[in-house]
Amino acid sequence: MIRTEALDRLPVRTAVPALERALDDRGVAVLCAPPGTGKTTLVPLVLAGLTGDGPVRRVVVAEPRRIAARAAARRMAWLLGERPGGRVGFTVRGERLVGPDTVVEVVTTGVLLQRLQRDQELAGVDVVIIDECHERHLDADTVAAFLLDVREAIRPDLRLVAASATTDAEGWARLLGDAPVVEAEGVSYPVEVVWAPPARPVRPPHGMRVDPALLTHVAATVRRALGERDGDVLCFLPGVGEIARVAGQLAGVDAEVLQVHGRAPAAVQDAVLAGSSGVRRVVLATSVAESSLTVPGVRVVVDSGLAREPRTDHARGLSALTTVRASQAAGRQRAGRAGREAAGAVYRCWEQAEDGRLARFPAPEIKVADLAAFALQAACWGDPDASSLALLDPPPAGAMGAAREVLGAIGAVDGGGRVTGRGVRMSRLGLHPRLARALLDGAAEVGARRAAEVVALLSEEPPREYGDDLAAALRTARRGQDGYAARWKQEVRRLSNQVDGGGSGFGPGPGSGSGSGSGKSPGSGVARGTSTGPHSGAAPRGSRSDDAVVGLVAALAFPERVARARGEGAFLMVSGTGAELGDSSRLRSAPWLAVAVADRPAHAASARVRLAAVVDEDTALLAAGRLRVRGEEVRWADGDVVARSVDRVGAVELAVRPLKQPDPGLVRGALVEGLEREGLGLLRWSRDSEQLRLRLAFLHRVVGAPWPDVSDGALLADPGAWLEPELSRARRRADLGRIDAGQALRRLLPWATGEAVRLDELAPERIEVPSGSRIRIEYGGEQPVLAVKLQELFGLAETPRVAGVPVLVHLLSPAGRPAAVTADLASFWQDGYKAVRAELRGRYPKHPWPEDPATVPATRYTSARLKRS
Repeated sequence: MIRTEALDRLPVRTAVPALERALDDRGVAVLCAPPGTGKTTLVPLVLAGLTGDGPVRRVVVAEPRRIAARAAARRMAWLLGERPGGRVGFTVRGERLVGPDTVVEVVTTGVLLQRLQRDQELAGVDVVIIDECHERHLDADTVAAFLLDVREAIRPDLRLVAASATTDAEGWARLLGDAPVVEAEGVSYPVEVVWAPPARPVRPPHGMRVDPALLTHVAATVRRALGERDGDVLCFLPGVGEIARVAGQLAGVDAEVLQVHGRAPAAVQDAVLAGSSGVRRVVLATSVAESSLTVPGVRVVVDSGLAREPRTDHARGLSALTTVRASQAAGRQRAGRAGREAAGAVYRCWEQAEDGRLARFPAPEIKVADLAAFALQAACWGDPDASSLALLDPPPAGAMGAAREVLGAIGAVDGGGRVTGRGVRMSRLGLHPRLARALLDGAAEVGARRAAEVVALLSEEPPREYGDDLAAALRTARRGQDGYAARWKQEVRRLSNQVDGGGSGFGPGPGSGSGSGSGKSPGSGVARGTSTGPHSGAAPRGSRSDDAVVGLVAALAFPERVARARGEGAFLMVSGTGAELGDSSRLRSAPWLAVAVADRPAHAASARVRLAAVVDEDTALLAAGRLRVRGEEVRWADGDVVARSVDRVGAVELAVRPLKQPDPGLVRGALVEGLEREGLGLLRWSRDSEQLRLRLAFLHRVVGAPWPDVSDGALLADPGAWLEPELSRARRRADLGRIDAGQALRRLLPWATGEAVRLDELAPERIEVPSGSRIRIEYGGEQPVLAVKLQELFGLAETPRVAGVPVLVHLLSPAGRPAAVTADLASFWQDGYKAVRAELRGRYPKHPWPEDPATVPATRYTSARLKRS
């Protein structure tokens, strides 16, 4: 029986007629409705025709998280007086509860992506609602882009709603083709803001680390809120580890402490969302509780001010969640949870002055995340570079380039970026492409079940208490009875059922359109045409130890993170990044590791290994074979040319020997590298050479062509234009030091036009002054500088010019010290000379100081010597 009274209380009801008109007129709409108004529960039921006499339509609701999808389906089913699986059902990864009468189906955005790839028409679906689109998850952005393609090309009748509590309504409206924006008024209660910063400064978060002092303060703030306020307390923390730590510090409080996050058992999630049974509650939650879920009974929010977002270091091949300061928008969402049902309060664990410096909105995931899965989805959709997809933010070019390299290396796309048959199979596994590669290729080596066990561990990182040894974590999960072990076992079953481990081999290389095997690792070829294949004479599947299986599958997933020991607890990954294990790790003495999870804190030289498996050298070379190179290596290192014959896997050197006669072209390249890294000071610069460079730079600046640019950047851009043939004859650093830079620079003079002969005319090295002296001009500043004794300019009325530019005259005393500076000699003789004469004539009485310097000859001598001459 429909709970009409509960439906009528939902504030979004007043906006439903406008939404229905917008969909009737345009087929698309943006729905903005504050939290708690019923946009996630009432709107799908109305659009499906389940609350009135309208036509029945099939509605799919896409939620960003599994916990939100299940909760929304349960709530809608309750409003209809039913259980999930009837007219309302849900589908999330590993769990499906729908029936023949299901009209409203709630799915995760990941599930909807898979469905669109299999059935672009979405046959039988009339309306799609993308919920919580303000969170800017990459899957949600991708789903929206694909659905807009579908509407434009094959299903103009498909209705599309972008729904959110707080969003960029104008941006989404433009994206959906000037869609109408429908706003619903919420019933909001006042929320008092209590600023509760720690008494002493705490260290800012970095990587996954949060200062324990902050967590202790958060726990104390929860205790304070329990004592000062009524109602349940909802506390926001960045992750599962922080939730567990704060829960431990709340032992003994007069309240039930519950934990809500994506890994929490479904029974716990249901208990939290069902509301209190008379016992006061403290709910510790991640950002999952910001907008997707309503937690009944909450009157107080304690906000740690932290959140977790994905970050990718493309240069090092490291992707991980990192702890960041929550945005202002997230802070508003969290605070609003305290005012859903009555007046409430939010305790913010940071200074009020800091609030205005926080980011306004969280970073769109497409800007910061690993894009390999997105790139594979786009390739399967037929748009490999995603240039035609309607996205609020385009994917960064560098991240897409890195993603396409990964896909090419694992055989998911061909040389043109088009998806292969193997890539299609990978995309349908519901895994990151790296893990899909490990599952398919690992199954061929160790069997589907054992490969699935490891991949399931990698797809959801085990709890920290499982340790950093992936093989030990596997054994713990097998015998575990906790929530993680239950989810792991369910995922193992799902993956095992999708893979036939009967012999796909290591799959085809890049460009192949088939998922069946060549017997070689995709892209595993090494330099000079050699290749690395599966172990010859390897142990049968069933006889391999857990450690061997785990190491192989992890290495297949992350070949760039295969690492060789370079000291106790210290390793070098083939990507070139250092890696370190914790002091208590049992993996510290391993010769090789397959690193599954690592993060690199800001300013740290090495990454910290969170999860890894021991591998032997054969396995390491098998997995990372495509990165293996044998050949001559000539480069600039340690201040000189180093020439070696090297067998390496990425940055890890397997064998090295010196080269006695390296290729001259490679040597030349190394010398140019040395000039670029250490500068042109490696050449021999005399005073005349430096002066010539300054003269040419002056002429380039004031005259322009054909006078050359002699800046470092210009000279290093084409060193052959002025350093040949000396550069080709050089073999080491010492040879560079024998090259006369001035002579080399003269090759750049405009000899072809005949202008070179005017160098001394346009930018003379010296000019003759009235005394007969030839004085050097300094060209290092904005104006050429002429430093000359004042008496040597007697009778010179006008300032000398160089290439039409007046020189800056530094007038010196008889002792060579500056007495005056002028670019206008005529004004100096008229106005400044008297003051200089009055100051210096007593100090230097032996030198001439006439009242009128225009009437006496210039001289470099004293008055007495002038009389004798």
